[in-house]
Amino acid sequence: MTTGSTRDDSSVQSPVAAFDFVIVGATGDLTMRKLLPAFFEQFCRGRIAVGTKIIGAARSDLTDEAYRQRAKEGLQQFAASAKSAPDKIEAFLPFLHYVSLDMSDRHADWTRLTSLLDQDEGRSRVFYVATAPRLYVPTAEAIAHNGLITDTTRLVLEKPIGTDLTSADAINDGVGKHFREEQVFRIDHYLGKQTVQNILALRFANPVLERIWDADSIACVQITAAETVGVGKRGPYYDTAGALRDMVQNHLLQVLCLVAMEPPTALSATDLRDEKLKILRALKPMTSEGVARDTIRGQYVAAAANGEQIPGYLEDLGTPASHTETWLALRTEIRTPRWAGVPFYIRTGKRMARKETEIVIQFRPQPWPVFQDTPEPGFLILRIQPDEGVSLSLSSKDPTAPGFRLRETQLDVSYPQAFGVRYPDSYEDLLMAAVAGDQVLFIRRDEVTAAWQWVEPILKGWAEDVRPMETYAAGTQGPASSDALLARDGFAWKESAV
Repeated sequence: MTTGSTRDDSSVQSPVAAFDFVIVGATGDLTMRKLLPAFFEQFCRGRIAVGTKIIGAARSDLTDEAYRQRAKEGLQQFAASAKSAPDKIEAFLPFLHYVSLDMSDRHADWTRLTSLLDQDEGRSRVFYVATAPRLYVPTAEAIAHNGLITDTTRLVLEKPIGTDLTSADAINDGVGKHFREEQVFRIDHYLGKQTVQNILALRFANPVLERIWDADSIACVQITAAETVGVGKRGPYYDTAGALRDMVQNHLLQVLCLVAMEPPTALSATDLRDEKLKILRALKPMTSEGVARDTIRGQYVAAAANGEQIPGYLEDLGTPASHTETWLALRTEIRTPRWAGVPFYIRTGKRMARKETEIVIQFRPQPWPVFQDTPEPGFLILRIQPDEGVSLSLSSKDPTAPGFRLRETQLDVSYPQAFGVRYPDSYEDLLMAAVAGDQVLFIRRDEVTAAWQWVEPILKGWAEDVRPMETYAAGTQGPASSDALLARDGFAWKESAV
């Protein structure tokens, strides 16, 4: 089912006021794959005004021309509009500048960067720190030392914010000595996804859903973020993080908050984040017994699938041993009247059977069976990626069967078809929101703290091996014990067709 009028997603929009945007770590993979393509897409839509400067800063000794050539190659490979608008790339490149500078070194020569920055203190100035987290505080200190902080300066920090509560506090304290909280933008690219933001619209703009969005109508909630790829080039980082730190502490807890939160008073940064914080603080604390009972961790091993041999994690990593989880599933509850007794399940992993990120809302069955062959209870499935959309399963009379037999049918909406647009990459909204100083899509410090406080007992329990590591064959949905986690409550994972 598709609805809505079709429009061209490249339609020109009004440009924002010219701004300065400094990318710290400008030669890295994130910059070339995500940040510059995001700015290019916004340029194609008319949102980048004349006079804007996108300044790359890194240690590599490059000229503006050499950096622009490298950016051009990245745009040709990763920008969605590059093939349809190749001439736009040449028009976009003059907005890019490059500075050879270690921005974590306050005593380096900052003259070139300072000369590029506009001296109008009312102009938006953004520093996007796309480096290792250990450099966040030195970079903030160096920016302050060189007098580059104005009232309209923003500092964007990539996740992860620390590896535990202590390191997160150290980063936030160090950055907070130089930047006010309203100037710090902790980015979580999941919040930039249109489909994640649409959770708010579905819930709070559709009374028919909000009125059944509670324990009286909902039996359980499943959140799955599955990838078919292995760790790839991220192996060295991933082996120090694992699935819990890499996906749950930030992305999936944020998704859970949007699903479970109470309606905010207004769609403002303060109100929205206040409600998310309440959910984080209402999560049932994980004890050692809870970690053993309600969490599962796994690591993929080599397996044959689709006629090819898929390497295991240790082969991908190139090491003989590792205690890092590449997959996990967990069960939790939210201690609020709305969600009393409703289990929330989170599952995420590498080398799974299919790539998908989705939320499954399972409704409670009828208290008494009117029909003898009633299908399983209804499901509302919110597809975050890759097939962005929403589907609702309903029981309908089967016109091909004799008598009054029922069959499950689907009401399905594909968002790209419904709106006739290319769904933008999550960084497009996030970068422009940072320029505008809008923190709605960013994480507040107390959210980071609350998330780490909930996650740390799991990390501690795993370090003490209260829940031993399991293995699963690459190309599957994880260890068999994950089915038992739900079966204990009378549920099963809602799997999409392979």
